[in-house]
Amino acid sequence: MTTVRLVIVVLSLAMIGFGVRVAVSRRVPVAWVRVARLTARQRSQPVRMGVGQALLGACLLVQQAPFLIPMPHSVGVALFVVSLLLALTAVGWFAVPRR
Repeated sequence: MTTVRLVIVVLSLAMIGFGVRVAVSRRVPVAWVRVARLTARQRSQPVRMGVGQALLGACLLVQQAPFLIPMPHSVGVALFVVSLLLALTAVGWFAVPRR
């Protein structure tokens, strides 16, 4: 189980780094356009996509912290709540229309 959690941590760090890179560079990677078949409207929102991906990566990272680092139960519950808030923020970031 620890191996799976470490893999999740590595993938979440990659998601954070990749999301920040997309948001800062304001360019949608060509691989995303090919694989996801993004429309022209979706391709015009790289900051939105990058920040959303970084938030989801942070959500996964915070969620795995109590399992890998010894901490009191109350701190673990607080981190789980923070993880849920990050997930809701990411969903809200995608759901609220921007014009």
